[in-house]
Amino acid sequence: MSYYRRANTPGASYFFTVVTYQRRHFLCDSDVRSALREAIQATRIQQPFRIDAWVLLPDHLHAIWTLPPGDADFASRWGKIKRYVALRCGERLHQTERMSASRHKHRESTLWQRRYWEHQIRNEQDMAHHLDYLHFNPVKHGLTVQVADWPYSSFHRYVKAGKYAPDWGGESRLNVPGQRFGE
Repeated sequence: MSYYRRANTPGASYFFTVVTYQRRHFLCDSDVRSALREAIQATRIQQPFRIDAWVLLPDHLHAIWTLPPGDADFASRWGKIKRYVALRCGERLHQTERMSASRHKHRESTLWQRRYWEHQIRNEQDMAHHLDYLHFNPVKHGLTVQVADWPYSSFHRYVKAGKYAPDWGGESRLNVPGQRFGE
C-alpha cells in the first residue's frame, strides 16, 4: 500500500489542485457549481475553514484555504466535498464504463481523481505566488485572454478589495521575462 506524506501544520494555509477523473470537463456546469457551493457550505458548518482564493476550470480547480488554529485536517474536508458532489451529480455524470476494479473496490465514482495535490503556504511571498498562479490559470489554459473575463474565480473579489488591478493578467503577461507561472 502506498503511503502519501501530507503537510499537517494546524492553522496553516494550503494551496490545492483537485482534478476530475480522466480530466473530464464538467466542473463549470451549473449543477456541479451548485453542488460544490452546497458541499462547501455544509462542510464549513461541520469543519470551518476560510477560502482565501478559488478558481474553477472545466477539468480541475485550485483553491487556497486557511484552517483554524489547532486543525490540520484538510483531507476529511476534501473527502466530504468530493463525496457530496459525486452523490448530487453522479446520476448524470457517473460513467459505469469507466469503472475499474479498483474503483469498484474502493466505492469510488468516476467524477474525481482519487487524490489531490496540496502545498503548504510557507510565507507571504509564497502566498502571493500561488494567488497569482491560481488567478492566472484560466489564461494559462487558453480559456480566456484576460483573467477578468473568467467568471469562476476569486479574482473579482480581490479586484474589489484593491489587491489586483482590474486589467491584471492579460495576454501580455504570458511573455514577461522572469515571470514563473508553472506547476
